Amino acid sequence: MEITVNGEQKIVESISMLNLLESMNIDSRRVAVELNLEILPKREYATTMLNEGDKIEIVHFVGGG
Repeated sequence: MEITVNGEQKIVESISMLNLLESMNIDSRRVAVELNLEILPKREYATTMLNEGDKIEIVHFVGGG
């Protein structure tokens, strides 16, 4: 199926949000995820299955000083 991640088209098989993040080597503790214009609570990453046409925005938290 085709999804959009941060503006880029990706082809993936049936996958949960958590599995998508892991496949992209992204630490789920250090990001916020918007799925189809709605913020997805971290507790739902493992149970939220992605669907054809989903639009995902992943925002990384960066420390600094």
